[in-house]
Amino acid sequence: MSELRLMAVHAHPDDESSKGAATTARYAAEGHRVLVVTLTGGERGDILNPAMDRPDVRERVAAVRRQEMARAAEILGVEHSWLGFLDSGLPEGDPLPPVPEGSFAAIPLEGPLERLVTLVRAFRPHVMTTYDENGGYPHPDHIRCHEVSVAAYEAAADHLRFPGAGDPWSVAKLYYNHGFLRERMQLLQDEFARNGRTGPFASWLERWDPEHDHMARRVTTRIECADYFPQRDDALRAHATQIDPTGHFFTAPLEWQRRLWPTEEFELARSRVPVSLPETDLFEGVQ
Repeated sequence: MSELRLMAVHAHPDDESSKGAATTARYAAEGHRVLVVTLTGGERGDILNPAMDRPDVRERVAAVRRQEMARAAEILGVEHSWLGFLDSGLPEGDPLPPVPEGSFAAIPLEGPLERLVTLVRAFRPHVMTTYDENGGYPHPDHIRCHEVSVAAYEAAADHLRFPGAGDPWSVAKLYYNHGFLRERMQLLQDEFARNGRTGPFASWLERWDPEHDHMARRVTTRIECADYFPQRDDALRAHATQIDPTGHFFTAPLEWQRRLWPTEEFELARSRVPVSLPETDLFEGVQ
């Protein structure tokens, strides 16, 4: 097939750079069309980089995050589209308060679904990526991203659903991102120890019960993409409101990451084409 197309669906700007970014950069560099879809504007995200926590940034955080997203897409070499919904924020408290009225996680599914189906039918991806049923982590927008993406995978192929949203299109495969794996963190933490350094993953690993490490068992597909780790990191740094350049994301040297864990991981969740697992290519089986 001369042109292959990948659509990566994410909840907020910066998610595309922390989940599967080296994979999207690789496919784009190889000449495939890659479209990142961002469902919300990230308006309610905290400013996590102290250097950016300034009044002039806080007053226009939505516009700043749009600029950051444009720069990250340029670095990754991908196309980008906003779906245009309002960030729900991350509720805190016990019990958790409801998400804000009118936000992405609060509105009925049908509205976001129709918009994403319209985009799927226009772009006609062979493969989609999104989050699992837990959202990767239980942010309400990540969980809703999963719900909308899975529903769009099904509805885009159904001529009875949203007949005004373009001609039906059957996406061949749907994947879930699985980026935060215990084994990867342990390998890197051990490498820090061997080099007499304090690693950033100790507290996470202490809380992580290996007997309940279900995510590792769900991985079906590993994409070799170590050559694109620098682009991944540069794209992440482009989201300067969200990423502290001195933080743990950038602590492990790239040489260690390339040597110890040169892949990004995915779970094949749906397929309309025959597959043979495990895989090393998201487009495997697509003709």
